[in-house]
Amino acid sequence: MITVTDLGLAYSGQPLFSHVDLQFVKGNCYGIIGANGAGKSTFLKILSGELEPTSGEVSILPRTRMSILKQDQNAYNQYTVMDTVIMGNQRLYDIGKEKEALYAKEEMTEEDGIKACELEEEYAELGGWEAESDASRILQGLGIPVSMHYDVMENVDGRLKVKVLLAQALFGSPDILMMDEPTNNLDINAINWLEDFLLDFPGTVIVVSHDRHFLNTICTHIVDIDYNKIKMYVGNYDFWYDASQLMQNLMKNQN
Repeated sequence: MITVTDLGLAYSGQPLFSHVDLQFVKGNCYGIIGANGAGKSTFLKILSGELEPTSGEVSILPRTRMSILKQDQNAYNQYTVMDTVIMGNQRLYDIGKEKEALYAKEEMTEEDGIKACELEEEYAELGGWEAESDASRILQGLGIPVSMHYDVMENVDGRLKVKVLLAQALFGSPDILMMDEPTNNLDINAINWLEDFLLDFPGTVIVVSHDRHFLNTICTHIVDIDYNKIKMYVGNYDFWYDASQLMQNLMKNQN
């Protein structure tokens, strides 16, 4: 689903990483790890297309819908919590607004009627009729009560805004889900709910996290950024750790 070919990134001529060749496929969860400053969040931005690499390329299959955990807590201040979550599928949200505008007209033309039928068909295909109930289920799973679902984001506490943005990323069954430290500001119940959600998620998950227990629970692969290299290991965090320790011991013994 995502193919990384001969990827490299350098700052001021100094390589952060180079000659990276990886594949991220459907049904797997990849945890990106590394020391502070190793380039974990930067690598995630390159995968998402937010940042251009110095060399190489990232290829994503056509018609793939990608969802990325947003970091700007105030970007949706003028919207309700519900609208913010549904914007996780921007096309679905836009169709909903187009429909509202058409049906708000005092008189609809024949052209308006044809357009409305087309929108209704696409709306149904994208799961529009279940959108609010799906969004509500995710919000409740993350600990945001129903009573807040139609509050304006500007009036929502900062810690809860983080949860709303996480709900936005999870909404709408994306093909690829990318998240940077998604367990920040989550209580244990919300983390457990998120783990269950991701274990059932059929697409590709790529996540940066310092939470070892979280990585152990959800990851099928570990992507380790270390000494300007990026390597992928099959297994969860503990499997990677045991393998890395074994490798270090072998290298010591050889020296």
